[in-house]
Amino acid sequence: MAIGTSLFLLAVGAILRFAVQDSIEDIDLSTVGLILMIIGAIGLVVGLWMTRRYTDTTRPAYRDDYDRRV
Repeated sequence: MAIGTSLFLLAVGAILRFAVQDSIEDIDLSTVGLILMIIGAIGLVVGLWMTRRYTDTTRPAYRDDYDRRV
């Protein structure tokens, strides 16, 4: 979930930063896009770190009599 949300924030931020030429009064869309891209990048790094952290690759998986992974 975190990785998908981070990629979405990166995409929306890039669109606001580089593709939108309109302006809203008192809001700089380029800055909002940059902020969203930074938040998305941080979220992506944290999401990948959490995925790597909770993926246990130190123990080999073994199968029981019913061919289920235990």
